Amino acid sequence: MARQYFGTDGIRGTVGQFPITPDFALRLGHAVGQVLQRTAKGRRPTVLIGKDTRISGYMLESALEAGFASAGVNVLLTGPLPTPGVAYLTRALRLDLGVVISASHNAFPDNGIKFFSAKGEKLPDAWEESVEQALEEPPAWVDSARLGRARRLDDAQGRYVEFCKSTVSGELNLKGLKFVIDAAHGAAYQVAPAVFHELGGEVTSIGVTPNGMNINAGVGATSPAALVAAVKEQGANYGIALDGDADRLQLVDNEGRLFNGDELLYVMAMDRKAQGEAVPGVVGTLMTNMAVEVALAEQGIELVRAKVGDRYVLEELAARHWLLGGESSGHLLALDRHSTGDGIVSALQVLQATQRSGRGLRALLEGVTLYPQVMINVRLKEGEDWRQNARLSELTRQVTAELGRLGRVLIRASGTEPVLRVMVEAREESQARHAAETLAAAARGEC
Repeated sequence: MARQYFGTDGIRGTVGQFPITPDFALRLGHAVGQVLQRTAKGRRPTVLIGKDTRISGYMLESALEAGFASAGVNVLLTGPLPTPGVAYLTRALRLDLGVVISASHNAFPDNGIKFFSAKGEKLPDAWEESVEQALEEPPAWVDSARLGRARRLDDAQGRYVEFCKSTVSGELNLKGLKFVIDAAHGAAYQVAPAVFHELGGEVTSIGVTPNGMNINAGVGATSPAALVAAVKEQGANYGIALDGDADRLQLVDNEGRLFNGDELLYVMAMDRKAQGEAVPGVVGTLMTNMAVEVALAEQGIELVRAKVGDRYVLEELAARHWLLGGESSGHLLALDRHSTGDGIVSALQVLQATQRSGRGLRALLEGVTLYPQVMINVRLKEGEDWRQNARLSELTRQVTAELGRLGRVLIRASGTEPVLRVMVEAREESQARHAAETLAAAARGEC
């Protein structure tokens, strides 16, 4: 069954345009409630709803709450809380489902809704298909006596802060280190500075004054220039940038050097190996830089590529019983620390690696020189099937043959917005850029 509403990370779109409307959110809450009731065995299910700082979150939260109540499902509300915080609390409180209202790294006009299982994990395609099927069925309103109830969860943020701190050794001490924390005016604007401060760090923050409309605006993991400038200006040891829902990470050292998810994944894997832990392999994605794959192989660690999207990385990890995986964008998974990607937890894992080794990030990444990757986004017309573009197919074969083993071509449709992502990786940036521009022009029908 082809999914109509769910993409690679829940349901996402522009607020006020279907399906990110209050009437659909109400229907969705009711449909999900019906799915939960089928396995509740007479027990009243309870779900947790968290959100980022977008003003539209209030509207969607109220609609979802009403939908769940109409299906006889209780609701706990956290207010602004990082996506991984919702996953953690869902598992810790033994709840039936976690719900996040967020469009993650997208701009303010967008919003989305995604779900976590009782184990705090992304749900499989089959579950999403069952929800879509329920959306097509007539509503089954419960009577007044069986309506769900809603209440606020006290100290959700404090509980999550303590969890983040618990994911590293008690020997980790950040005293004497100065940090700039960039929370993207998003869900971690309170909890992220608190975590690093409580572990002993001297913390300065940017991107921590949300007004409902400035999330990800010129700050955060998708706009790291602000963090780089702040680190240099303040003479900080590290800069940590999160995105709007705090599940991805970008990290900056004291010289303003930016480290992406591929590099940080390598550091995490090498730290585990240095501690004598078995690291049979890690899972990346189709976007993972070839240089990291080569460097891991030299250390006897296999890299397996999953489809783009942290849910697919997680599925591959589960299938192989491995622990470490991630994406170039900064979604990183350490499944012995958390059930989902967590920007704060990932940053702590990297900092622990530097402290254990006594070496900075640059030193830990000696010999790992990333191949240049050039990515061009091509806007797709409504209903356009880029796979039918014969010229694009022809040029893709030509470029792939020219690159041989020294590069890659990856063309894929985004799962969260109507764009075609054209990526070329090569040893020389000029070669990668020329090839990417040629393929993008073909995708637009310009050649």
